[in-house]
Amino acid sequence: MDLGDLSELAAGLDGVGERTRGGLLEWSRHGRRVARQLDERSVVVRTSFDARDHLVRDFPGTFSVPSHLEKHMMVVADLASGDRDAIEEAFTTAWRLQA
Repeated sequence: MDLGDLSELAAGLDGVGERTRGGLLEWSRHGRRVARQLDERSVVVRTSFDARDHLVRDFPGTFSVPSHLEKHMMVVADLASGDRDAIEEAFTTAWRLQA
């Protein structure tokens, strides 16, 4: 999966806008962030704390929580080597959270 794939997914979700800020992509719904690009291979995705714990436990090669994000409802997804279906589901769940 890459950023283009994520952009295509976002385009198919009602109300999601994409913009570039500081040279990095971000996606929002109703002004609330769904996800944002960190670098060429990773994005941070909005999630509940419970869902985040499950994602990190069930897909440790895909999702992580750096120490600076521990207090935030976010998880980092590795697009380059992560599980595509899990990333798509996390992104779609983040979209639902911003309804």
